[in-house]
Amino acid sequence: DANENSLGSPLDEDFSRYPDPQQQTLKTSIAVKKGVQPEQIFLGNGSDEAIDLLLRGFCEPGRDNVILMPPTYGMYAVQANIHGAEIRTAPLRPDFSPNAEAVKSATNEHSKLLFLCSPNNPTGQCLPDNFILEMLGDFPGLVVLDEAYADFSEKPSWVSRLSEFSNLVVLQTLSKAWGLAGLRVGMAFANQLVINVLNKIKYPYNLSTATIRLAENALQQEPKMQEKVSVLLAERARLETELTKIACVEKVFPSDANFLLVRVTDADRIYQFLCENGVIVRNRSREMHCENCLRVTVGTPEENDRLLSSLKSFRH
Repeated sequence: DANENSLGSPLDEDFSRYPDPQQQTLKTSIAVKKGVQPEQIFLGNGSDEAIDLLLRGFCEPGRDNVILMPPTYGMYAVQANIHGAEIRTAPLRPDFSPNAEAVKSATNEHSKLLFLCSPNNPTGQCLPDNFILEMLGDFPGLVVLDEAYADFSEKPSWVSRLSEFSNLVVLQTLSKAWGLAGLRVGMAFANQLVINVLNKIKYPYNLSTATIRLAENALQQEPKMQEKVSVLLAERARLETELTKIACVEKVFPSDANFLLVRVTDADRIYQFLCENGVIVRNRSREMHCENCLRVTVGTPEENDRLLSSLKSFRH
């Protein structure tokens, strides 16, 4: 009784009814794969919705703060600014390792969220387990571990340890390894009390029926996903090897993701040169510790060949 059109739509497939606001069938499928209960899952319009709701639900504007570890994913700061939460930083060290003492120094009684990105964007590296454990033990608020790129890493997901830590929130997505960025399906895994808060403040129908059906279909085809991930990992290794042979490349940082952070001789000029040659990368040289760094997504073999060829032809 939601005043839908009882005669349906012009489409062959029926979308005349509103979707299940709790996405129970999709959550059940995910729960089986992840080894958790459906009640421990929040599904949103990308992980960005979960980030938005965590700030909305757990931070009081003008009073509470969040801790970020730059360089890291930009949406944490964007959402914190939108919701009036103070941003405190505990920068990574120049080698991109975490600084536990900096986190502790930035933390006070109003610190509600600590955002950890592992593998980190844009550096590509996973955070050490002992650091994450230390944060889970010491931080007074929620530790939000963003695992958007975890399927490209050999390290196990922290979702399997949800029952050990009531303050752990793990973010994942179907946008990266699953190749479903256009569907916008983000996942948050946490204890039921945290999930209940997110469900109470989300929009009722935040995932469409089409999105839910397509996501369920994709989850039944995990071998295809794993096959594509294997190809990307092989291409990542090839790119890492070949890039180090190119004159304008100074360093290729190790990566646990589907991208590489590459230090070059002149990031601005090389970025412009690549754009002019139809190769699009991300210039990260304005971020902390990322001087003259480009972030390169691992593409198809043909795309990677074009990147390598273009860089080889660059002349200072």
